[in-house]
Amino acid sequence: MNDMNRAAVVNPALKQDLLTGFAVIGALFAALATAQIAGAPYLTSLIGRIAITSIAALSLSFLIGQAGLVSFGHAAPIGIGAYVALMLAAGGTTDLSIQLSAAFILAALIALITGPIALKTRGVTFIMLTLAFAQMFFYVASSLVSWGGDDGMALAQRSTLFGYQILRTDAMLAAFSIALLAVILLANTWMAHTRFGLVLKAMTENERRVAANGFEVNHFLLYAFVIAAGVAAVSGVLLANQANYVSPAYLNWHRSGELIVIVVLGGVGRLPGAVLASALVILFEEFLGHYTEYWKLGLGLTIVAIVLLRGRDLGAFFGVRNQGARP
Repeated sequence: MNDMNRAAVVNPALKQDLLTGFAVIGALFAALATAQIAGAPYLTSLIGRIAITSIAALSLSFLIGQAGLVSFGHAAPIGIGAYVALMLAAGGTTDLSIQLSAAFILAALIALITGPIALKTRGVTFIMLTLAFAQMFFYVASSLVSWGGDDGMALAQRSTLFGYQILRTDAMLAAFSIALLAVILLANTWMAHTRFGLVLKAMTENERRVAANGFEVNHFLLYAFVIAAGVAAVSGVLLANQANYVSPAYLNWHRSGELIVIVVLGGVGRLPGAVLASALVILFEEFLGHYTEYWKLGLGLTIVAIVLLRGRDLGAFFGVRNQGARP
């Protein structure tokens, strides 16, 4: 294992992915600086939203591209993270180190419970099971009358870090979100080239052969499922802070669908692509949406064009894992 990890450090593909990640993060910081210099608070808020959405998209991109698991319930950990921030803030605990840790751990624990059940299946059945679990949490959140029920509830105050109000303004929130996105992007990129990531990738090619080599397939898949859920919950905490509001809509299946669209648009398994696709989808919604209510038609046509130009096999995307032996 140590030999594999050392090999990953000098892997040219890893270096290229890291350079691409640095370029994407640098572009976001440059865009934020430009918005601040131009005195455009709307753009500042938009960049923060892009960074927060990218964190959730990254976690799903890793799960789909590296582990071959298409989750249609990825909105659940996002909503869990948002409600953790809401409840802790209402109780007087606003420190981000506590909120982010609690959100990650809770979402990971829930994934650890639901994961073994969902992972007994593959393909469309797995997709529907993750959707069913997410809808269960959606209805649970809707029934929390003391926390606003269907209408949701405003956040008591934005989170702090060791007593400092580092999220006081939209610019500070955006800068923190981009910095956290950078850490997650680089960590996921590195993880994809370690023994853990390589085994996951091998399983998408031939699951039975990997199992025949002595690897516990479901254990690796479960670890990926748990990590992805925890990272998505982190984005939920930031989303609650940006909106200053939390509602069951965060757990709705539409949000899961939007994240899948982003992953497809950015390229399955292409982690920096998830950030660029998040920016594209949000810009489509914000700017084209001002001119027509049918902006999703333009987005849909764009996605179709990109998929056709790539000529990618979407059968692999929808979780049709190759479990047979190859000659």
